[in-house]
Amino acid sequence: MQTGAGFERANFLPRARSRALAGILSLTLVLPSLPAQDAQTTQNRDDYRIKVTSDLVLTNVVVRDKQGNLVRGLKQEDFTVFEDGKPQHLTSFDFENVDALATAGDAGATVSGTAAPLKIIGTEAVKKEELKNHRLIVLFFDFSAMEPDDIDRAVSAAQKYVSKQMAPADLVAVVTLASSLSVDQDFTNDKTRLAAVLSAYTSGEGQGFAAGDTGTSEGTPDTGNSFVADDSEYNQFNTDRKLQAIQSISKSMAKIDEKKSIIYFSNGVSRSGIENQVELRAAINTAVQSNVALYTIDVRGLQAFPPGGEAQSASLRGRSAYSGQSVLDQFNSNADSQETLTTLAGDTGGKAFLDSNDFSGVFSAVQKDTSAYYVLGYRSTNPNMNGKYRRVKVVVNRPDVKLEYRNGYYGPKDYAHFDKEDREQQMLDEITSELPDVDVAIYMAAAYFRLDDAHYYIPVSLIIPGSQIPFVTEKDKDRATIDIIGVVQDEFKHAIGNARETVKLAVDESRQVRRKNVQYNTGFVLPPGKFHIKFVVRENQTGKLGSFETDVTVPDLRKAPLKMSSIVLASQRAPAAAKKGNPNPLIRDGQELVPNITHVFTPDQHLYMQFEVYDPAKEKRELNLSSGQGQEEKIQKNSVRVLTNVEFLHGTAKAYETPLVEAREINAPERKAAVFQLDVPLSQLRPGLYTAQINVIDDAGGSFSFPRVAILVKAPANPTTPSAGGQ
Repeated sequence: MQTGAGFERANFLPRARSRALAGILSLTLVLPSLPAQDAQTTQNRDDYRIKVTSDLVLTNVVVRDKQGNLVRGLKQEDFTVFEDGKPQHLTSFDFENVDALATAGDAGATVSGTAAPLKIIGTEAVKKEELKNHRLIVLFFDFSAMEPDDIDRAVSAAQKYVSKQMAPADLVAVVTLASSLSVDQDFTNDKTRLAAVLSAYTSGEGQGFAAGDTGTSEGTPDTGNSFVADDSEYNQFNTDRKLQAIQSISKSMAKIDEKKSIIYFSNGVSRSGIENQVELRAAINTAVQSNVALYTIDVRGLQAFPPGGEAQSASLRGRSAYSGQSVLDQFNSNADSQETLTTLAGDTGGKAFLDSNDFSGVFSAVQKDTSAYYVLGYRSTNPNMNGKYRRVKVVVNRPDVKLEYRNGYYGPKDYAHFDKEDREQQMLDEITSELPDVDVAIYMAAAYFRLDDAHYYIPVSLIIPGSQIPFVTEKDKDRATIDIIGVVQDEFKHAIGNARETVKLAVDESRQVRRKNVQYNTGFVLPPGKFHIKFVVRENQTGKLGSFETDVTVPDLRKAPLKMSSIVLASQRAPAAAKKGNPNPLIRDGQELVPNITHVFTPDQHLYMQFEVYDPAKEKRELNLSSGQGQEEKIQKNSVRVLTNVEFLHGTAKAYETPLVEAREINAPERKAAVFQLDVPLSQLRPGLYTAQINVIDDAGGSFSFPRVAILVKAPANPTTPSAGGQ
């Protein structure tokens, strides 16, 4: 189902102000989506965290004397807690003194004295006395994109910790992320059990598919389902799956008040372009509220960056290997992959261990940071459910000590009590908030197409899984209303574009809308530069919100040897009426290309590709024209000659190649562009992971480009029945 809305051309004034272009809404008819993730809304900027459970606030306090030594033996009456300047009554008090435990159970037994591990990462209740004065440490191995050598180094470091550094008070769990998230060992202090689990890991564990990498379908789960743009499909090519895994582990331990530490073994978190910064904050805030600190390790260790690239890699093209640019690019790429690791550690009170081949320091840091601390609990006297920041101050009746604790937290929100003005203000507050909600999953993609040298059209697509929207059945239709608000900011944080729309959905119940996805398409006209785009979606039944924000760079193509737009992939075209002033290049001949932001398809679909080459060079060629009287006349004509085709690589082998397409003229003169719209029947490809290389050559100008995109072809649920449609 498609519903259209008009477009309005954005005019740029000297301050580069613009209005957002209105969007179109499409409801895709595909597979089940995953459930929404619970939102966590506490932000952490300090080393010590606060956890909020209902109206109970728990905060950890470390007390040190002037020499920096830990102070033990304080009582509840020694502490006073203030919230926004008002004293609070302490309802709980505890002191965790991990160093007090000198011995643990015999080999083969857990702390509780039984043969079975403690069930903590799950739903079962845990007796508090079983965890008293113990450290809870999770060894989290992210095998989803590790090289074999990385896996060996990570496992070896963990094995050395278990055999040599593991203290009697340490309870250790082992979790892995490859094709899926797996709890391979719940918390135990049984070294024999832990050693057995770790020794089972081999270099073949790296079965995942990292964004931007090439690979095959070997070792990945095939559910036999047809395409859906749900959470799991989208995360095949997105770093969100790593952050959601951290969020899931943290949330599973939220019922335990003690500090928990996750040691995250990773080879960096690479960025594939459009990354949801909100997911990073959500992972951090979940860890903060669950009282979890992340200690991140880059298992690649200290790396050297030879100018010509690694020995196992092919030689570099061009001159970058001789100018030093290749080394700079490698350093920048390495720093980008480590940035997320640094943020995860710093914002949860942990530490990041980067560019080092000695991993033993991370285990010592965890043990040192969880030696002794006080846990204070109180029920806030603030009844307001407005989600505002509340400042916390802890005072001890001793003048010679220093306290380390979190300075505040964000209070809860209550949508049910909002009136119309409150609900509108909620959307405005959310779009400007540094700590947005993630109750509703949102995925976004953006591209760019040149209108002229100073203006580019930026198509933006949002996907909301239908399972995230509570539909109400009324008159044999599923009905729901969602609000969408978006903003574009320049480098100076000035809002230069905006979008605001309320979308009413009414779909036949037989179409099982809860198993589908809602896609919202809009666009902005922007100049070259760096911008920040943020969208907020609210479903109006319960008031749950979701956010997506990312940085987008609009290039200045005047400096490019081959001036080329983004490549947009789609599996669906929708009727679109041509409207005056609508600059959307995805609309041609009454049809609009509906972007597929997940890059997941089925063999019974067509893969549509659209891209544009601007200002292609012209060549002179001779044409022989007959006069009709047996005489021929030679004339010269200026024309372009741009060649393109697509190669599909399955691992390192070429699986399929499309015929060569040649453009001899500019078919979008208003943009001085040669527009290519390729149609590839995916029945030519078996289900699996592919890298599509688009070969573009400006033959007259002698310039070329070979961009690559990753796609996943999935087998349909019923091979004899065509799928209901694609995104």
